[in-house]
Amino acid sequence: MTLSYQTLPQTWDVIVAGGGTAGAIAGIAAARAGARVLVVEALGSLGGTGTNAWVTPLMRNVSAGENLNRGLTDELKARMLARGDGAVDPGGNDNWFNPEGMKFVLEGMLLEAGGEVLYHTHIVQPVMAESENPPRIQALVIHNKGGLQALSAAVFIDATGDADLATRAGVPFHAGDEDGIHQAMSLRFTLAGVDTARLCAFLNSNGQGQTGENFLHFWMVWGKNSTLEPLFRQAVADDVLLERDGDYFQGFSIPGRPGEISFNCPRIRAELHDGADPWQLSAAQVDGREAIDRLTAFCRQYLPGCEAVFIGVVAPMVGVRESRRIVGEYMLTLADILDCARFPDVICRNHYPVDIHSVKGGAKLLHERDGTAPYFAKDAYHEIPYRSIVPVGVSNLLVPGRAASSSFEAQSAIRVQQNCHSMGEAAGTAAGWAARKHGGRVRDIDMDALQTELRRLGGNV
Repeated sequence: MTLSYQTLPQTWDVIVAGGGTAGAIAGIAAARAGARVLVVEALGSLGGTGTNAWVTPLMRNVSAGENLNRGLTDELKARMLARGDGAVDPGGNDNWFNPEGMKFVLEGMLLEAGGEVLYHTHIVQPVMAESENPPRIQALVIHNKGGLQALSAAVFIDATGDADLATRAGVPFHAGDEDGIHQAMSLRFTLAGVDTARLCAFLNSNGQGQTGENFLHFWMVWGKNSTLEPLFRQAVADDVLLERDGDYFQGFSIPGRPGEISFNCPRIRAELHDGADPWQLSAAQVDGREAIDRLTAFCRQYLPGCEAVFIGVVAPMVGVRESRRIVGEYMLTLADILDCARFPDVICRNHYPVDIHSVKGGAKLLHERDGTAPYFAKDAYHEIPYRSIVPVGVSNLLVPGRAASSSFEAQSAIRVQQNCHSMGEAAGTAAGWAARKHGGRVRDIDMDALQTELRRLGGNV
């Protein structure tokens, strides 16, 4: 079947498919590099996982006590702090943020740079120049209230998180572990009306030490020696919770939203694990809301300070940790991480641990933080190469973020938001240069020049 669509007369240097964690930053970087940029986003705001999936705070990524992700990440944090939507805790952790505030900051940064954004728009398929070797994407067919339209650009960035554009352009991919099983999904939510002083006092008395009521962090996972486990056991016995509600439970304070706690849960039931399957994704939203009702009842009944809480936010986007991963010019592996691999085309440094949220449970449920490999040293880090965001078989496409070329295990370490920022900044800068200087060919970028520019902009490569 041939699609009937209207080709718009305007063209761009760079089109970013997906304005999420990597995509918003990529759009900003490309626009600042002088490119005419359009970011195409399915929802009504930028930020993706950090905003529409409500994944807050940012996970720390440090080596020898210093942040590894700098550049635009530093600017984003500074802007968040300035408007009261970010915070630094007494331990120096600057990763606390309010997702609603981040929507405003990212949009402002993109528009200030001269970029454009097209909200409420889904990608459909690329229009390929198949006669070229390797093939080139000529245009992107999208769908919105205007119907089917084709948008033309010199370079495309797939920041959908699920490699939607890349796979439809014929790029091969991997998905899941050796059995095709993906990491667990979550549907995050908040509870408002919390008496944080009472909750803080309870947590301190219950062995979960806090740095103060404005920076609460508490958790429970079955069999991991959480002091909250007896309460969960009682709640299961009282038919308030299901057994699986204790597979993963975690709460955080939110800057700028006093009396509100963000929860990194519920975990979606095990058979719903593929975030690229629309039926599973829809069922996950339903399953998550049912679990949120149970967890709300638990908090009201068992956690002092939460007696009068009510649901503040349910994330409009399911939290997907891993789906498709492209086959790129280089595939990052677990050995690369453990051996602290270095690459001549480095675009990002990482020391976040292998963090597999397995629907199977067991030893890999949480972070592995100890070992004898070089990676476990306090001042260690590994690098992510540019080649990992360059997909095989297409000349003018980059894929930064959680869909970058990596093994299942390696992806669990590089998928966190700040790494997606760094990959997005490199991709945006490179795409802008490729569009304006190299006929869209992303492999023709001068890597030394790109790294020099990223360092000039405050990056850590």
